[in-house]
Amino acid sequence: MIRIRKPAEPPEVLRTKGARALHAMRAAYSRAPRSYENGKKSFEFDSSIYGHETVKAALRKAQHLKCAFCESSFAHISYGDVEHFRPKAGWRQKEKEPLGRPGYYWLAYEWTNLFLSCTLCNQHFKRNLFPLKTPRRRARSHKDNVSAEDPLLLDPAADDPETFISFRQEVPYAVGGNKRGETTIRTLGLRREELAEQRRKHLSHVKALRSLVRLGAPEAAEAQILLQRMQQDSGEYAAMTRAFLR
Repeated sequence: MIRIRKPAEPPEVLRTKGARALHAMRAAYSRAPRSYENGKKSFEFDSSIYGHETVKAALRKAQHLKCAFCESSFAHISYGDVEHFRPKAGWRQKEKEPLGRPGYYWLAYEWTNLFLSCTLCNQHFKRNLFPLKTPRRRARSHKDNVSAEDPLLLDPAADDPETFISFRQEVPYAVGGNKRGETTIRTLGLRREELAEQRRKHLSHVKALRSLVRLGAPEAAEAQILLQRMQQDSGEYAAMTRAFLR
């Protein structure tokens, strides 16, 4: 997981259609807040807005065609899911807890709340989980300020994940045992075996290239260039590669 730098300017569809949809939801909530909080009413979200091709294209570019969380390159096998960092329809502090409603509806079309992720990270691990260190600080409507929250999940656009999570070989760990790093690893399943296997394969290439450089082999110059590319943000599993070569 690495820092993601998205363009400051949101795609036009979020600024126009997204803003109008948000205005309508704010008004609807203000007319019947209890109904949305107890689940009698729920919002319908327009995936053609947050999932618009211009939104996906901007995210793909900012994320170098990688999952925002596990750093796997998936563009060749999947279009990816547009992931809401703060869940739009409902949230859970912990697994198996009842769904808290109405969710962060006012961030459904918010550029800063959107990422592109692989199906496993989004649908099988994170889902509606959004734990806070202090649950009573949770923003419950558009009238609350999310900046008062203390999320336990790392936001790859606001935090520098590499200061919280590092690697021992292919295995991620929380630096200094910090709670945000550990919660992020556990919630997103970043230690899952299938992902570890892909990291091991990648690391074997890194090790082979480093050996060529150290031995001064004829291919050393080319190997050094490849290692430099693999450490760039565009490289798959760049965080692990940088940690290994550091």
